Amino acid sequence: MRITIDRIEGDIAVCELPDMQLIDLPIRLFDDPKEGDVYSIEKDDAAKDERMSKARSLFEKLKNRD
Repeated sequence: MRITIDRIEGDIAVCELPDMQLIDLPIRLFDDPKEGDVYSIEKDDAAKDERMSKARSLFEKLKNRD
């Protein structure tokens, strides 16, 4: 998904989605944001799987403590 920064209002970036809907996002999510900048948002299944694996491992360690 691509989003475009429509405008910046203080600590908020007002962003336009592909369906023309506007949403407010914290400006800290972006690197040096400016009006008109376009960002891509992608789902990262590999990163999700890695996080889930680490969480399961930690849970198993905690579960097996005496």
